Amino acid sequence: MQAATMRLNQNTLLLGKKVVLVPYTSEHVPRYHEWMKSEELQRLTASEPLTLEQEYAMQQSWREDADKCTFIVLDAEKWQAQPGITEESCMAGDVNLFLTDLEDPTVGEIEVMIAEPSCRGRGLGTEAVLMMLSYGVTKLGLTKFEAKIGQGNEPSIRMFRKLYFEQVAVSSVFQEVTLRLILDEPVRQWLLEQTSHVEEKPYRDGSAEPC
Repeated sequence: MQAATMRLNQNTLLLGKKVVLVPYTSEHVPRYHEWMKSEELQRLTASEPLTLEQEYAMQQSWREDADKCTFIVLDAEKWQAQPGITEESCMAGDVNLFLTDLEDPTVGEIEVMIAEPSCRGRGLGTEAVLMMLSYGVTKLGLTKFEAKIGQGNEPSIRMFRKLYFEQVAVSSVFQEVTLRLILDEPVRQWLLEQTSHVEEKPYRDGSAEPC
């Protein structure tokens, strides 16, 4: 059941005001690989650099993993302004949901990365997170979310706090803070209102183009 759930988004495109969320396909790997050469992004995401071949293998495994739901974040302004433009040239980052609590399938760990420098500070990360939270609630039945963020990543911590996440733990070993959002009815209604403009469209392996 869970495996089918997490592959649910492989044919889904979510269109917001600032971002477009599309499944992570092989088309996106070269740009993603270039991003992850950045020491800053490696530090912020606690990642090790991979070869291009390893990145392609990672993309395939993420697409098949039962406990991950991944979207690539596209800059909607660029994507809509130039019909036929490649998705790779519009990429801004990625947003992920992990179902890591085997005892509680209603908990999702969320993370977002706006890797493209020109896309930072424009609210793309905030909308991407809101859209992913809404997707988790409406499609995956999630009611609780956690975000684990490096203690030095102040912009990300501030963003999640603005979205009503509350700090619940600090790990000196991993140098990260854990923030949590529990969706009671008022928060759920607020979230659905914040994402009421989002359109869901069919997506097929990079062939979807702006209307």
